[in-house]
Order: sequence, then C-alpha cells, then structure tokens
Amino acid sequence: MKLVDVGYGNLVSLERIVSIAATESMPIRRLIQDAKDAGRAIDVSCGKKTASVVITDSEYVILSADTVETIKERIDNL
Repeated sequence: MKLVDVGYGNLVSLERIVSIAATESMPIRRLIQDAKDAGRAIDVSCGKKTASVVITDSEYVILSADTVETIKERIDNL
C-alpha cells in the first residue's frame, strides 16, 4: 500500500484516491459543503486556506492546504 502526503504529515492511501481538484469552482465548493453536512469531510489544512480537495472512493472529501500540483508531484515521486 502506497501512502501520499496530503499536507502537514497527513497520509492518504494512493489506491483510494479517485480525484484531486482545486477549490475555485462552484461545483467543488458545493461538493465540500455537502460533504461537511454529511460528516464526510476531513480537514487536514491545519487552519490554512484550502487549496485542493482529495476525493476518495468511499466518498470522503479531504481538504488540504497543499495545491493540486504539489500533491501530484508527490504521487509522481512514489
């Protein structure tokens, strides 16, 4: 099992990641709000501004302060 750092030492299983998205669009913002309302949002941004959203196959939404590009580089370096 490979783990990806999504910011501040928090790790997510690479096999569980479905998508990584930036937070600028309204559909992603609605997805975040829906996940928060349903209790499926995990905030690992440590109080910083959320820059990206990692969506898992179990419909959990992980909010990260790292950019999409940063997480992608970490995945590519595995």
